[in-house]
Amino acid sequence: MEISTIKKMESEAIKGSSIDFRRLGFALLFMVAVLIYNYINSEGIPNNIFLAIAALFGAYMAMNIGANDVANNVGPAVGSKALTMGGAIVIAAVFEAAGALIAGGDVVKTIKKGIIDIAAFGGNTDSFIWAMMAALLAAALWLNFATMVKAPVSTTHSIVGGVMGAGIAAAGFSIVSWGTMAKIALSWVISPILGGIIAAIFLFAIKRTIVYKKNKIEAAIKWVPIFVSLMSWAFITYLTLKGLKTLWPTIVNIFTFLPNTNEPTFLTASLMGLVVAIIVYIVVKKRIKKRTNNIENSRDGVNILFTVPLIFSAALLSFAHGANDVANAIGPLAAISDAVMTGGISSQTGIPLWVMAVGAIGIAIGLALYGPKLIKTVGSEITELDQMRAFSIAMAASVTVIIASQLGLPVSSTHIAIGGIFGVGFLREYLDKTSFLDEIEDDKRRLIEKKNTLKAHARELKKIEKIENKKKKNYQRIATLYSLLEEESSAVKEAKKQLKTHKKVQYVKRDAIKKIVAAWIITVPAAALLSAAIYFMIRGIVI
Repeated sequence: MEISTIKKMESEAIKGSSIDFRRLGFALLFMVAVLIYNYINSEGIPNNIFLAIAALFGAYMAMNIGANDVANNVGPAVGSKALTMGGAIVIAAVFEAAGALIAGGDVVKTIKKGIIDIAAFGGNTDSFIWAMMAALLAAALWLNFATMVKAPVSTTHSIVGGVMGAGIAAAGFSIVSWGTMAKIALSWVISPILGGIIAAIFLFAIKRTIVYKKNKIEAAIKWVPIFVSLMSWAFITYLTLKGLKTLWPTIVNIFTFLPNTNEPTFLTASLMGLVVAIIVYIVVKKRIKKRTNNIENSRDGVNILFTVPLIFSAALLSFAHGANDVANAIGPLAAISDAVMTGGISSQTGIPLWVMAVGAIGIAIGLALYGPKLIKTVGSEITELDQMRAFSIAMAASVTVIIASQLGLPVSSTHIAIGGIFGVGFLREYLDKTSFLDEIEDDKRRLIEKKNTLKAHARELKKIEKIENKKKKNYQRIATLYSLLEEESSAVKEAKKQLKTHKKVQYVKRDAIKKIVAAWIITVPAAALLSAAIYFMIRGIVI
């Protein structure tokens, strides 16, 4: 039996190591292909070796974004079983790449959000290139480590830390815009709190309007189309504001009735979202009436109605994420490309198509190879999710970004999604504890009664045992009391256990909270220290 078990373990270990080896081989193949392609196509250009190596780092960074950050878009849908792991990876990979290539070619501020003052480089192009290379590699290494320990962290914060650390190493602390860094630190608090509150509000609204109703089917026919149309409004508004900036001039030229602006305004985006929401409401209303004929009047039955909206939300979130966060992978790479090609340093630069392709393809490959680990963490290892809860988290992701962008608050999409998961988990804890209040009071009363009975029996036993001339019936009573004492002791233990069970309702895993929050807090300083070390290493090798 033991030999058979050992052989089975060996077989599983060999199989697992073989899969890991193939994943690593495929990832390395992509990175080497990017390196060779770039080196050949930039032959004859001064410093082209730096550009080729930077492209390699950019590919590595893009894969790590796919492995870590994309999990936030599809994790809840997978955790609620609205999507299979394979389906989620295909949808996310396609829409991430599409978002990056179609809507991600906006002019990128390569020094992300004014983190450092490029004038401090004093026109030293080489030093600038080394700093951007260090930032890319440091951010990628940190994301790789976070993925290994199953901690979803912010890609934006990783690259921010990388740029800051390399900038300080190259030109000193005065190069950093500390006001911008303060805003980023503020986002650590704002993002998860806003995401958690909004997700909890939507889940509570679904419970009050549908789940708590006696006739859940009738309530679902009325309210599910409203919730889905609200989601449509939020996503179209979010997608227009965040994902269509690059395409907006072209869209305005085609649809001449739209305001002729450089990028979509909130009013335009929200009106477009409203039009789509009305259409979605009409369509969903008709389909819901047909579907409810075949489902049972229960929470599980109603849950099924949120499956299709969740699949759409995963796709739209992935598209918007690809359109925006691809800059985290290739923003510094675009800066290096511009510096190598022009021989100077620019605060803004357009992103060449090959750079966009590295980011888009790298994100898709990273997701396919290493994404499942973080998808499982986000989807099932923080709190248990079903379709309603996952729907509420998706709503929180889009609504929070819209609110924050209009208020000028810095937020992280990763922190919002994880905050939304915490929000629905803590709401469940609160509601269940509230529903157990009567049981808790009954448990307390029962425990007090059992303890009083136990004390009474103990006093009687003590009194009888003090009597010197014990009669036969006293011996019988002593035996009875010992038996009662044993029974009551067991009853007291059971009452304590029941009370503790009702008091300790925890649906959010505390260990997961500690690990994730710790990773959030140290992301910027860890990436900064790593980036500074890499900068000095590159500088030492070159000089």
